[in-house]
Amino acid sequence: MSIKKSEFIKRRKDLMAHMEADSIAILAATKPALRNGDADYAYRQNSDFYYLTGFAEAEAVLVLIPGREKGECLLFCQEKDEVKELWNGKLLGPEAAIKTLGVDDSFPITDIDDILPGLIEGRERVYSPMGKDEAFDHQVMEWVRVIRSKVRSGAHPPGEFLVLDHLLHEMRLVKSKTELDLMRKSGQIAVAAHKRAMQACKPGINEYELEAEYLYEFARSGSRAPAYTSIVAGGDNACILHYIENNQTLVDGDLVLIDAGCEYEYYASDITRTFPVNGKFSPEQKAIYEVVLEAQLEAIKTIKPEAHWDDPHNRTVEVITAGLVELGLLKGKVETLIEEGAYRDFYMHRAGHWLGMDVHDVGDYKIEGNWRLLEPGMVMTVEPGIYISPKNTKVDKKWRGIGIRIEDDVAVTRKGSEILTDGLAKTVDEIESFMAA
Repeated sequence: MSIKKSEFIKRRKDLMAHMEADSIAILAATKPALRNGDADYAYRQNSDFYYLTGFAEAEAVLVLIPGREKGECLLFCQEKDEVKELWNGKLLGPEAAIKTLGVDDSFPITDIDDILPGLIEGRERVYSPMGKDEAFDHQVMEWVRVIRSKVRSGAHPPGEFLVLDHLLHEMRLVKSKTELDLMRKSGQIAVAAHKRAMQACKPGINEYELEAEYLYEFARSGSRAPAYTSIVAGGDNACILHYIENNQTLVDGDLVLIDAGCEYEYYASDITRTFPVNGKFSPEQKAIYEVVLEAQLEAIKTIKPEAHWDDPHNRTVEVITAGLVELGLLKGKVETLIEEGAYRDFYMHRAGHWLGMDVHDVGDYKIEGNWRLLEPGMVMTVEPGIYISPKNTKVDKKWRGIGIRIEDDVAVTRKGSEILTDGLAKTVDEIESFMAA
């Protein structure tokens, strides 16, 4: 299961069809990042670059020139080099790139300073991901400066610079059938990993031991990396939204919140489950959990074409506020408490985000100031939560330190929605039965 060359070619053509006349787009591969000493982090290609090329090597630049008779899609990449390949693995090389990637022409990256100014010259507009890589921004301006230095000889430099992100990210927001298949696969790997961690959980083990369980499942299933820094938060740690230390002992009677997803073929999954360390919810834990679960299920019901992006979040606010009032953690009329934002003491984040090649994926949430309408092919997370700080003296002590979040990945379909991370225990009875077994 992988994206075919024809889909990458179509993406490039679709992007060029939306570019302004007499324009050129220039996009660079991610630079390797130093981890420490002389060791780099594992290389991961820029999502935008990979989306358009399927090319995972560093030191590459993609150039799109709509309407150019000698070829609209050009790639600069590393040349074949036996010494480099001996140390770091095979390189595709410019010659093979034409056939393998479906580009019109390809050149050695070492020749880019000689060739690219000539490609930019005569174009009125330059698209690039401005503001993301200062060194590359500077390089683009150097190429333009070369053209400007030849104005007296008749050279015509571009007069307008446009950010590439908006056009490209609107394309990435709506997933193709193949992309959705990859996201289902990513989601099901993550489901298996969460099951493994849930089965391994018991009082006295460390948070990082559970982390090791799902990382193992990711790797053995073909995912070489988590999609983001994972959270394994036992007890009070679950009330820290971005807790990542994952180094505390899990205590009998506490809950543990795991927020973890994998990346498969460049596509992310993102799941959160909260469950009792000893396999049995206390009455207070169960009461809060069922409010969060109801909020999540109700939010998922709102997801369908033509619904607003904000609808799922608003529904979670309604359910959570009403639940907190019923439990006595908030006092007053639900409508008034929502208007005042009283729920934010317990629920301080939004109900979800776009999901795709990046875990917080690209795409605008608003269009001209209004929440955008959902369309088939969009994918989002739904992740309401309630977090009762151990320092919250406004509530009875029995509630303090309970942090619960439930998260799944949901795709908008023509008829409604599809949960891509289905199959993982979620109700109180399901979790307790699964852990007991």
